[in-house]
Formats: sequence, structure tokens, C-alpha cells
Amino acid sequence: MKEQQQFRFGLVGYGEIGSTLGSGLRGAGLKQIACYDRYAFDGPYSQLIQKRAKEAGVTLVRSNQELADAADLIVSVTPGSASLESADAFSSVLDSRHTFLDFASATPKVKLGVADRLSKTGALLGDGSIMGTPKNGYSMGMLSSGPAGKRAADLLVPWGMQIDYVGERLGTASGIKILRSVLIKGIEALTDEMLLAARFYGLDEAVLASASKTLTRPWMDTVESLTPSGVIHAKRRKEEVEMAAEAVADAGIDPIMTRSTAARLRWKEGLGLKEHFNGVVPANYQIAIEAIVSKMEAGKAAQQTAATKAGERV
Repeated sequence: MKEQQQFRFGLVGYGEIGSTLGSGLRGAGLKQIACYDRYAFDGPYSQLIQKRAKEAGVTLVRSNQELADAADLIVSVTPGSASLESADAFSSVLDSRHTFLDFASATPKVKLGVADRLSKTGALLGDGSIMGTPKNGYSMGMLSSGPAGKRAADLLVPWGMQIDYVGERLGTASGIKILRSVLIKGIEALTDEMLLAARFYGLDEAVLASASKTLTRPWMDTVESLTPSGVIHAKRRKEEVEMAAEAVADAGIDPIMTRSTAARLRWKEGLGLKEHFNGVVPANYQIAIEAIVSKMEAGKAAQQTAATKAGERV
């Protein structure tokens, strides 16, 4: 691990994430930390922001320009919906001495948009994602990528942060986080729907106990069990989930997630994968996914051919 070195650190946003990083790094001994939060002096949580900053010893500034003047490494932890707007605001104040990374939860396309808006500044640019939770303090797990990704990790990890550099391609860290959210946030929503319905039937504890037996095994074991067999048994699983949706609806709960699951299984059934594999479960998830992609591409090609022929007839 590299040795600690003092540098001027800047935060964009001082909400739960920003304040956790600020207080943690100051506690670890990093001396110069400044933050720009547009609501720090005029907003519904301005008093809370100011209180947190004062207790941590973090300097609140009033503009993007002031933050650029006070910091060399700047990390943005605003909501992803504000990433592009924030980049526009920094485009006129950054220069070649700055390192700037957007750690918001957003798509790779958004992070590339941030880089495009800041490309003429000369700043070293990168992106990051927060994989852990503030409950773990400022050492929550993070990823970084892009030209600035390694530099950020080299500077911050010695101070106690956990940042894994995942590559030179900008958007990699954000892509890992946002695509993982399909699963993690989906599990949250599915759990809510399951528990609300199970509670109606007085079965919440029993259903949780049953599900836990499956979910305690390593996740890759689950993937290798469900994905290969799913291309063969999509029809049966679809029918089961459709009945599950009825049970949820009978409990007075709109089965939003369950119906969506049935729709995805119905789509998979329609690809003809059981016939493709002659009813034999493929050896691993990669083979199953490649077959799905192949069927999707064949379907798109057929649609394009049909559209071309229709245009010729006209």
C-alpha cells in the first residue's frame, strides 16, 4: 500500500455519503477537506449539513469555483440525476491540475456525458461507484475506473478508504454498480411483495424460512442452477409464477413484480430455447445466455428483413 500523503480533497454534495466520507477522512488525519453543496446554506437540510461539516472539520464553500480553488482531487457524490448538471457547472472552473471523479449511481452513458462536458478543462477524469453502505463508515466498498480511477485509489486508500480500481475504460465502475442494481434492488422489491402477501396468509415466517434454505447457498451456485435450467423450463416456471401473481392479488397486493417476472419468463419461452437444446439443460450459464443472445439477434435480423421487404413492396 502507498504511504499517506496530504492533499487537498473536495466533495460535491454533503448528504449521507458525503458527510460520511468527510468525517471519516478528517478523523483519519487528512487535513484539507472542502465541500460544495448547493443546499448547504439555503435548503431544507442546511442546518444539518452545516452541523455535520462543523463537527467533522470540513470547510463548506459557496460555489463550484471556490471548491475548485480549494481542492485538487474532487469527488462528486450527488444523485445521478444531477451528474450532467453538476458537470456543466464545473466545466468553466476546472483545469489541468484537477482530478475529478463522479461517484453518483448512474449509467455509463451518463458518466461518459460528464467526461464529455469536462473534456476541454484538461482535468484528469474518472468515475466511481459506491458498492457498500454508509453503515460501514467511510471505508464502505467502492469501485473506480477511467483515467483518474487509479490516482483516486492511490490517494484515498492509504487513508482508510476501500476503493478497487477496475480499469482504464471510463464507465466501468458505474456499469458494474448500476447493472448489479437490477438484481439487488429487484430482490428488495420482490421481497416486499412476497412479505406483504405472505403476511396476509399468516405465512411470512414460514415463507422466509423456506426461501432462506435456497438463498444461503453461494450465489454462483444459484446462477448455475437457475439460468441453464431456465432455458428448458421457462414455460413451467411461467405458469407457476402466473399462479403466484394470482395469490398475491388475492391478498390485496398489486403483483407488480410477480407479473413482470411472468412476462420475462413468457418472453424466454417464446425464444424456442427448449427446442434449441433438444430438451437437455446446457452445461453452464454462459452457454444458456449465449443461446438467448443468438435468438435475440436472429429475431432482430428477421424483423429487419421483413421491414425491408415491406418497404420494397411499397
